[in-house]
Amino acid sequence: MSSLSSSPERQLMHRRAIAVQVYSRADGLFEVEAELQDSKTRDIPLAGGIRRAGEPVHDMGLWLVVDRHLDILAATSSTRWMPYPGQCDQHGDAYRQLVGLNLMTGFRAAVKQRLAGVKGCTHLTELCQHLPTAVIQAFAGVVLDVREGAEDGTPPFQIDRCHALRSDGAVVQTHYPRWYRGAAVTPPAAGNGNLS
Repeated sequence: MSSLSSSPERQLMHRRAIAVQVYSRADGLFEVEAELQDSKTRDIPLAGGIRRAGEPVHDMGLWLVVDRHLDILAATSSTRWMPYPGQCDQHGDAYRQLVGLNLMTGFRAAVKQRLAGVKGCTHLTELCQHLPTAVIQAFAGVVLDVREGAEDGTPPFQIDRCHALRSDGAVVQTHYPRWYRGAAVTPPAAGNGNLS
C-alpha cells in the first residue's frame, strides 16, 4: 500500500492485524472468529518483562455464534498476549454481554454502552466494530439476497448502504436497473449569475 507522501527514511514501528472469519455450521448457524494482534518492530519493556520485536503486544479474539437474522446467540473472548498479565485478561467474560444483540440493529451503540471504558478491554471492544460488515460480507449471496431483492418488493440488501451503491448512482443503474431511482436533482446555487 502506498501513502500520499512516503519518505524513503520511514521505518515501520507498529503493526495491527485484524482478521475475521465466518464459518457456516451444519445446524444452520454461523460461527464468527475475530482476532486482533499488535506487534512492534523493536524490543519494548512491558510490565511482564521485555517483549521482543515481532512478538505480540496484544493477541486477543472474540468468538460468536449468530443466526441468519444476525442475532448473537453465544459470545466469548480470549486474551493470549497482553501488556499486563493477570490484569488485561481479568474482565471476566464481559463479552458474553454481546448475546442477544443484533449485528444490524443498534449493535455498535449497544457495544459502547455495555463494554466501553473500564467495562471491557479497549482492544476487544474496538474489534467488535468490525463484526457487522464482516458478517454481512459472509452472508452476501448466501443468506442475504444481493441480486434481485426480497419477494416483498424491497431492494437488494446493499442498495443505499454505501456511496457506490446509492439508488441514484451509475452502479445501480448498470447492475441493478430495477432499483435505479434516477439521478438526484440538485437545485441551482443561489446567486449563480444565471437570470434566465
